[in-house]
Amino acid sequence: MIGTAIDTKLPRLHGALPGPKAKEIVALDERHISPSYTRSYPLVAKRGQGAMIEDVDGNVFLDFAAGIAVVSTGHCHPKVVEAIQRQAAELIHISGTDFYYSQMIELAEKLEKVTPGKEPKRVFYANSGTEAVEAAIKLARYATGREKLIAFQGCFHGRTMGSLSLTASKAVQRKGFGSLLSGVFHIPYPNQYRCPFGGGAHDCGDDVIEHLEKVVFKKLADPSDVAAIFVEPVQGEGGYVPAPPKFLRDLANICARHGILLVADEVQSGMGRTGKWWASEYAGIEPDIMCLSKGITGGFLPLGATVCTRSVREVFRSHDRMRTFFHGHSYTGSPLACAAGIASLKIFGSEPVFERIAAIGKIHAERLPALKKHPAVGDVRSIGTVAAIEIKTGDAGYLSKLRPFLYGFFLEKGVLLRPLGNIIYVLPPYVITASELHYVYDVIQEALNALPALQTGRGGAS
Repeated sequence: MIGTAIDTKLPRLHGALPGPKAKEIVALDERHISPSYTRSYPLVAKRGQGAMIEDVDGNVFLDFAAGIAVVSTGHCHPKVVEAIQRQAAELIHISGTDFYYSQMIELAEKLEKVTPGKEPKRVFYANSGTEAVEAAIKLARYATGREKLIAFQGCFHGRTMGSLSLTASKAVQRKGFGSLLSGVFHIPYPNQYRCPFGGGAHDCGDDVIEHLEKVVFKKLADPSDVAAIFVEPVQGEGGYVPAPPKFLRDLANICARHGILLVADEVQSGMGRTGKWWASEYAGIEPDIMCLSKGITGGFLPLGATVCTRSVREVFRSHDRMRTFFHGHSYTGSPLACAAGIASLKIFGSEPVFERIAAIGKIHAERLPALKKHPAVGDVRSIGTVAAIEIKTGDAGYLSKLRPFLYGFFLEKGVLLRPLGNIIYVLPPYVITASELHYVYDVIQEALNALPALQTGRGGAS
């Protein structure tokens, strides 16, 4: 294997960060690379192994971002590396839009076996999660002959123009791009902690369903004009908020009643991340279309997949104007990406991955209650390998200081975490050990204890 092993299981830092080599490369990056990339850390990665990242100056960090949920089975898993090397020596590219090769079919068969429901599926390969969503938008409009789409506030579906029209995570993501897709409506997401319909013990999911039926369908968009409802079963960028299972079932029933396609965006919540293959399984629903990506290839090459049920294909054929859903890319189903995806899925069958995920979830359940008692913490959540610690916020001045403080604190401790806004995301690869996870929770506790220095006019939970 190219490179050498990282010989530590905990962070190892050699001095002030960033180091001299990292500073040189960051300076060159500022000269040559688009400023559109919102880098979180001045870290220049050189190699990765398991849950560890080594930078160009020899500093070693614990990676609790997992490439934003991409490197689910760990950095450079040997089975994924072997599959890539073997495939690269045989066939790198020929384009699945023009020719056939078995890797596309083998991966599709494996995805069909693990996606919800028993109905046969069809798979379209894209280059990323946002492209998988773009394909789902086109597919939904094409299949139904309808135009309107419904998504949720706080959702993140991508940054290309179609998927950005659905995204409603942060206004800055839409800023400056002018008009997006027309006919897109956003409704509240059932976040029990921040329910827009008021607090208390009531079911926020029921409120959202009522809003959909009595406000959206009655005043904004007749359901007969709606092609699809896009939902993240667990909102990622929105704070890792799981949708209540009853809400997802109610939503599926509404879609079935009105001939609306239910699209589950499992780009970030799929491939075992939440403790099941797909977060949709917690509700027992079978989405008409699923958008997949991130963990499919174990970290190698961007690969997205739009998976639709056979019934959607039958809808195609019922329209005289539609004989073929014409869509594709030059790199559709790259042999290398498919080989990595096949290897990644085989890992789940040959290693105790779900047992590891359950063990991670148990530690989350053990450590989060103590963090919730901290006066700076408003809410804690976890599902599978993912945990979120939501910090109380007040004025904008406090929030503007919070994120850089947390990034700097975690970096100096040798931990790569993703604080977004006022939320700390714990997002480890599945190979994380108990000692590594406890170490990171200790660091988070230290960071919370250091927060009072920032408190200038901070208000309550908001």
